[in-house]
Amino acid sequence: MILGHIGARKGSKGVPGKNFRDMCGKPLIDWSLDQLFAHPRVDAVVVSTDDERIYEHALAKGALPMGLRPAHLASDTAGKWQVWQHALEVSQTLLDSPVTAFLDLDCTSPLRLEDDITNALNLFEDQRPDMVMSCCDAHKNPYFNLVEPDETGALHVSKPLPGGVVARQQAPKVYEHAASTYVVAPDYLRRATSLYEGRVIPYVMPQERCLDIDTPLDFRIVEFLMKDRESTHD
Repeated sequence: MILGHIGARKGSKGVPGKNFRDMCGKPLIDWSLDQLFAHPRVDAVVVSTDDERIYEHALAKGALPMGLRPAHLASDTAGKWQVWQHALEVSQTLLDSPVTAFLDLDCTSPLRLEDDITNALNLFEDQRPDMVMSCCDAHKNPYFNLVEPDETGALHVSKPLPGGVVARQQAPKVYEHAASTYVVAPDYLRRATSLYEGRVIPYVMPQERCLDIDTPLDFRIVEFLMKDRESTHD
């Protein structure tokens, strides 16, 4: 059984109320929530939130009645991993079959396609890692053009290699962690305390589908791209 999950905390300092703010005619969360309900391989959907409006909205669409998120998981310092663990634990008590894959979509990264969900699930089933995590090619590389100051304030390459790297193509491959799509093995989610304890492999997405909304400018950019995408489908 594949359990689809969305975490939508009530509070947001960067963009207040962003998870339920209108994005091209519907709440931001629905661009991800609708993908879960529409995907043929997702068997059940749950939304972890401390926002009563979002919770009732999710229930009306058919989400599992997991209740509101506990206060200790709704603070600025609450980790994604602990929220996932709680959602899995509660959801499993509401389901008749054991969860075989925990699929999380980040509602602040709504530009993924249905194919991204399918491809991430396929990668999980083919490779059997502990987790598949969405990534994109990094704009900057710590072996080449990311720098940091030493104790004197002088700059040096963040991760120097012997002999140095004089061209980006010589640098080891690095990815940006894109908060978009995750597929997690339930036994790993239960036993681990953080994302990277096990075998975590990348599902690589184009950068334009990995934009995450943290600021009002991010919201405007994603909204522009969403409108552009929707207009090409009309």
